[in-house]
Amino acid sequence: MDSRVEVQGSNSNGFTEQTIVEAITDSCTHPGFLRDMCICCGKRMDDGAGVAFGYIHKDLRLGSDEVSRLRDADVRTLLRNKKLYLVLDLDHTLLNSTRLEDINSEEDYLKSQTDSFEDISKGSLFRLDKMRMMTKLRPYVRTFLQEASNMFEMYIYTMGERAYAIEMAKLLDPGSLYFNSRVISQADCTQRHQKGLDVVLGKDSAVLILDDTEAVWQRHKDNLILMERYHYFSSSCRQFGFNCKSLSELKGDENEADGALATVLGVLKKIHSNFFDAEHGNDFAARDVRQVLKKIRNEVLGDCKIVFSRVFPTKFQAENHHLWKMAEQLGARCAVEVDSTVTHVVSTDAGTEKSRWAVENGKYLVHPKWLEAANYLWSKKPEQEFPVVLSKKRK
Repeated sequence: MDSRVEVQGSNSNGFTEQTIVEAITDSCTHPGFLRDMCICCGKRMDDGAGVAFGYIHKDLRLGSDEVSRLRDADVRTLLRNKKLYLVLDLDHTLLNSTRLEDINSEEDYLKSQTDSFEDISKGSLFRLDKMRMMTKLRPYVRTFLQEASNMFEMYIYTMGERAYAIEMAKLLDPGSLYFNSRVISQADCTQRHQKGLDVVLGKDSAVLILDDTEAVWQRHKDNLILMERYHYFSSSCRQFGFNCKSLSELKGDENEADGALATVLGVLKKIHSNFFDAEHGNDFAARDVRQVLKKIRNEVLGDCKIVFSRVFPTKFQAENHHLWKMAEQLGARCAVEVDSTVTHVVSTDAGTEKSRWAVENGKYLVHPKWLEAANYLWSKKPEQEFPVVLSKKRK
C-alpha cells in the first residue's frame, strides 16, 4: 500500500493509466489481502488465498511468502533482544472458568467473594454476568506473566470463542502489557479441533507452548510443555470424569510457591538461559529451542532404567503406551524384562512377579503416578511418596 503509483491520463512515453496499472498488477506477488483485495496492488481475489490472521485484523489474509518474510524479520529482532516466543493456553493452564448455573451448593460461597473490576490486577476471582460465568485465575499467574514477559513475546491461544478469549485477556493483562493483539481463538485455527503455529508470526524453532492438552498440538509436540490441569471448580472435575472434590469445594487452592506455574517458570528460565548461552556462540538464529527443551527434559530421569508391571492392557504393544513414551521423553531407558541394571519397577500391584523382584533386589517399586509427577514437575520425586499396594484380588 505504501508503493501505490498515482497517474492521470497518459504520460510522455504514451503509456495510459490503465496499462501502467495492469503492469503493476501483473508483476505484484500479492503478499496479502484485506477483504479479498491485495494490500499491494488492489487487485480483487476471490479464491481465499493465503492464511487468515483474523486476530490481527478480521479481514486479513497473508500469503506464505509474506508470512515467511514477517517471521524472519520478527525473529531477528526478538533474538537480538534475547527473547523467544511463548504460546499460552487459557483454560486449565492459566485459569479455570465455570458457568454460573454449574456452581453447586458447596461452591455457592464464592458468589460473595468475587473481586472488583475496578482494580483487576489485584483480583483472582471474577464474576462475568454478561457471559453468565465465573473465572478463577491460577495462583502465581500474575508473577508468572510478568517474569515470562522478560524472556518471551507471548501469545494467548485458546479453543474457546474470541469474545471469551478477549475477556480472559483483560483479566490476565488489564494493562495490555503482555499480549496486545496476540490473542488467538478457535475461529483462527486452520484445522478443525487442532491448534497450529501457522497462525503465529514466530518461527517454530523459537516457539515454546504451554498447554494442558497434548492432543490439540499433533503437529507441534516438540514445542509443547504439558501442564497439569487446574481444576478449581467442580464442573471442571466433572468434565474430565474425576469423582473427587474440587479445590473450591475443599475451600483450598494451589500453593503459589511450588504450584504448577511457579514450577514451569523455573523450567522456562532454564531453557531460555541454555538457548542464549554465550558458550555456544552468538548465532542464535541457527539454534532450535525444541532441541534445548528435549535436552532438559531428558535430564529428569536420565539415570533411570524402568520396567513396567500390570500397567498396560494385556497384549498391548508396550512401546506405544503413553507412559512408556513419557518415560523415554524424560530420559529413562525402558525394558520389558528385569535385569540387574533396572532401577525402577512401575506397577499398580505389589503382588506381581516383577514387583516382588524389585522389593527382593532392593530396586524402587513405584506407582505410575511417580512418572506423571516427574513429567509435570520436571524433577525426580521421592519414590517413597508413590507406594504400590496389593490389588484387592490378592488380599
